[in-house]
Amino acid sequence: MDRIGWQDLPAETRAAVERHTGPVHDAETAPHGVMSRLACTIDTRTGRVFVKGTRKDDVQAWVYRHEAEVTRYAVRAPRVLWDVTAGGWQLYGYEYVEGRYPDLSPGSDDLTAFVLTLTAVSQRPWPEILPKKPLHTRWAEFLPKDVPSSLQGRALAHTDMSPHNMLVEDTGRLLLLDWALACPAPAWADAALAIPRLIAAGHTPEQAETFAREIPAYRAAEPDTLTLFARTVYTAWEDWERTRPMPHRAALTAAAQLWVTHRGEGQPTGAHAV
Repeated sequence: MDRIGWQDLPAETRAAVERHTGPVHDAETAPHGVMSRLACTIDTRTGRVFVKGTRKDDVQAWVYRHEAEVTRYAVRAPRVLWDVTAGGWQLYGYEYVEGRYPDLSPGSDDLTAFVLTLTAVSQRPWPEILPKKPLHTRWAEFLPKDVPSSLQGRALAHTDMSPHNMLVEDTGRLLLLDWALACPAPAWADAALAIPRLIAAGHTPEQAETFAREIPAYRAAEPDTLTLFARTVYTAWEDWERTRPMPHRAALTAAAQLWVTHRGEGQPTGAHAV
């Protein structure tokens, strides 16, 4: 998505934000992420704020509303400070987090913080006041018609374990950012989705699963369900790599393939394997 800067917003929109923040002295566009039309950090007299949003008439505007609503219920997430609709734009202000992206490679000190965050997130139920398709529905084309009940959980899952969606604070606490893809899912889903990320970061599949088993929800999951989930992740990612290619997809698909093979599935056969 073509991203714009703070100064490119209509004056009416910027003025509406400044009624919450006071005058904006400086603004820096976020270097990562592909979704947001506007994503920047603004400097104000009351401190820094992370702002994201899009035009009100954007067909994806609902995603920003969903993210803000979910983030209000999520744990280990920046706080939502305000929302603004003005000048044809819909913007959300989030607590600015000072931190760095985590190192997920073997032996990293950040892995302990990652376990604590995944454990905390796994314990939060989905806020039923918010309508959202569950993960097993999102991936219906890659699952059997009779989806096992063990894949139909109602925890509040983030579902996008990219290290660029995480920040480690000076205290060592790891926060999850960008909750746009959050949905109801099994309590162990985020721990499972971390496994291919860890493999891509240099872990063996066994090391990655040993990490995931430190999260109680994952440790309690049925092995056959986890195997089905691993196969589903691979078939979905393999399909998206072919049909919606992006630079990062090949490495993740390869990592998911290693995970499936490790779980005794042999060589995955592609998008119709399930």
